[in-house]
Order: sequence, then C-alpha cells, then structure tokens
Amino acid sequence: MEFINQIKCISLALILMLGAWSSEATSRTLQDVSMYGRYEQWMAHHGRAYSSIDEKESRFKIFKENVAFIESSNNDASKTYKLSVNQFADLTNEEFTALSNGFKGHECSTKTTSFRYGNVTVPATMDWRSKGAVTPIKDQGQCGCCWAFSAVAAMEGITQLTTGKLISLSEQELVDCDTSGEDQGCEGGLMDDAFEFIDQNHGLSTEANYPYTGVDGTCNAQKEASHAASITGHEDVPANSESALLKAVASQPISVAIDASGSDFQFYSSGVFTGTCGTSLDHGVTAVGYGVSDDGTNYWLVKNSWGTQWGEEGYIRMQRDVDAAEGLCGIAMAASYPTA
Repeated sequence: MEFINQIKCISLALILMLGAWSSEATSRTLQDVSMYGRYEQWMAHHGRAYSSIDEKESRFKIFKENVAFIESSNNDASKTYKLSVNQFADLTNEEFTALSNGFKGHECSTKTTSFRYGNVTVPATMDWRSKGAVTPIKDQGQCGCCWAFSAVAAMEGITQLTTGKLISLSEQELVDCDTSGEDQGCEGGLMDDAFEFIDQNHGLSTEANYPYTGVDGTCNAQKEASHAASITGHEDVPANSESALLKAVASQPISVAIDASGSDFQFYSSGVFTGTCGTSLDHGVTAVGYGVSDDGTNYWLVKNSWGTQWGEEGYIRMQRDVDAAEGLCGIAMAASYPTA
C-alpha cells in the first residue's frame, strides 16, 4: 500500500511539473506570437520584404533582440534620451554601421590653419534652421556617403548666409565626380576633401539638376558644369576644443565627424543624447546649432542624413561641454567649414 502511495505521489509531482513546463512554453509562444505581429507591422510600415522565409526568420531574431535592448534602455530612468524601434531594427549593430556610416577616420592634421571665428561673441543659443540656413532632412539610404551630406549641408548654410538664398545642393555630384582622392562615393570619404573638390571645381550643382540616387554612378560632366553655388576654400576648427566649436557653430553650420557606431545611436529617438560612444570617428554630420534643455543640459543640435524617421525628425541633440576635450562621441575632433 505504501509503495502504491509513493507511486501516486511521484506521478502527481510529474504531472505538476509537466503542467508548469507546458504553461511556461505556452506563455513563451504567446509572447513570440505577439512580437511576430509587431514585427510584421514594422515590416509593413517600413516597406520591408525579404527574399526567403529563412531570411525573414533570421531578421525576426535580430528584431526581437533589438526590441529587448530598446525597451531595457527606455526603462532606465537615469537616461535623458529615449530609443525607438526605427527603420534599423532588423539590423545588427555591425550591419547598421557598415551601411549607414562612411566617414574615413584619419589622424588629426598637425598643420596650423587660420580660424576666423576665434574672437566672436557667442549668443546663448543658436538654431540655424530658424534663420533659414538649413535645408530639409535628407536620407543617404544604404550608401556610405555621409561625408557628402555633411559637406553639402555646411555649404548650403554658408551659401544662404552670403547670398540670402537657401538652395538644396547635390550630394550625388560629389559621390559620382569627387573620386580621385580619399573620397570614394558610397565607400566613404572626408568632408575636407569634398570642400577641396568643390573649390577646385568652381562650385556645385543643385539637387534638382543632379539628383541623389544612393549608388555610385559615372560623373555627368554636363550636370557637373552647371554651378549653383561656390566656395573660396575651407578651414578646420581647432581640434579638441568645444569652446572653439561653439564659436564656429555660432557663426555658420559646421561639418563634424562623430563616432556613431553604438546601438544607442542606432535607435536614438528623442532627448539629449548622453549615451555610450567612443572617439573612433566613422560618421559625418552637421552641427546646426546649440542650446540648453529643460533640465539644464547643454547640447549640440546636429543634422543627420538618415531620414526623418530617425531621431527628432532627423536631428539629434548631443550633450555639450563634457569632461573629455574631444567632446561627446568625438564631435570636437575633426570639425571644419567652407568659406565664401
């Protein structure tokens, strides 16, 4: 009798354990079903389609991991910025960096150049958008030509300041035609070299005349010869000085290079970015202002080239006046601007 009772106890225990395992499995399945629905909604919103079921499943796994990362970060009340499940949510961080960046990191120049803004008085805040010197947000797509977008945005700014006209200029001309030196279209380049090309070529065409295609193309000499704006050269901002960069940005939109390789940057959505990043410069953007947030944090206003669905409608506010001389993400390391 005792033996039978023991058997009954063991059987009951096994039933309870199996029930618990079954319940947990069902819960996990329901969570996956819910996440998969969210994934398919995200695919529809961003027009994403995959070549096979296997690729769709592998991208779902990446998507799920990215969502977990984003939600974990957003639950951290100490952070002054938020992340979102944006157009890059099915990419690993390595894939994202390879596709979306393209600044060719280089050693800082040791040559001494003039800096015309050394003695300017800076206002408390600046936003070149409100002064009509910034064109709408553009999207480089899957071409690593951020350097071209950064240089063009800075040139659009100085052109407006000197002529009173805001003209959208051509990144594609730089991608197709500025290929004899470091600049190599979708494979990366440098803003300084872009400025040199524009100066030597006596100007740059409009976006309308030489539209962006997002791929390396053959230089169209006829379109290239139609100049809508020109510059007289360029100057570098003294390196590793946020105070020098402040004087420059107070005077005109400035090309800057940053380390944009982190996952926090990949999914940035809003707020003042204080996230983890290094100084391995890999992305060219444009500083178009600065200010102070509601909680008293100083920030740089930066125009990106990843479309309006990223960040604050295409912009990011990055913490200013940090302890490191290089600035957050190296923003003060390799800044430059065109002259006119």
